[in-house]
Amino acid sequence: MKMRKFLHVGCGPGRKGPKTPGFDGPDWTEIRLDIDPSVSPDLIGTITDLSAVETGAVDAVYSSHNIEHIYPHEVPVALAEFRRVLNPEGFLSITCPDVVAVAKFIATQGLEETAYVSGMGPITPLDMLYGHRASLSAGNLFMAHRTAFSAQSMAASLQQAGFGKIAVVSRPSQFLLWAVASKAVCDDAAITALAQRHIPGFTAKAAP
Repeated sequence: MKMRKFLHVGCGPGRKGPKTPGFDGPDWTEIRLDIDPSVSPDLIGTITDLSAVETGAVDAVYSSHNIEHIYPHEVPVALAEFRRVLNPEGFLSITCPDVVAVAKFIATQGLEETAYVSGMGPITPLDMLYGHRASLSAGNLFMAHRTAFSAQSMAASLQQAGFGKIAVVSRPSQFLLWAVASKAVCDDAAITALAQRHIPGFTAKAAP
């Protein structure tokens, strides 16, 4: 079995498991990186500064709900860092809130109505736009949100960062965007195969 490594950026207290789709097999080794030393990451760093990771050192980067925590002008820096640490055959798997779905909910239901209930309790559009308020009020200012993405802006950001092939899928009922992006140029079949492994519920019909 070929062992591969994925860098789990902004890991928080979580470890490899069902919430890291496609990475839960025995052939993947997780390297946890976070800005917060209290969550006991393998490496301390930020998504805009992955200097703790050598260039081309990992097979994949997994980013779940952290790209929205940086300022818009920092997004190209973070994506460039993600791409830098990938080996030539590597790829990025990324998920974050879908601002279009959030905006549609606000237009019909309001800003502070419960959109869904998570393990952290009820989540409102205000939480999705600006950060989980209970966490912020408890002093965890790392949870603040400073930018947002639509499917189109996510695809454009990844393309501008130099990723070779991109698939972005919106999950409006979950207020989520998912994307996979290969470092190198690849064909449609290859990116579809990546998406099927790393975007929950992806089907070939959903391919962009």
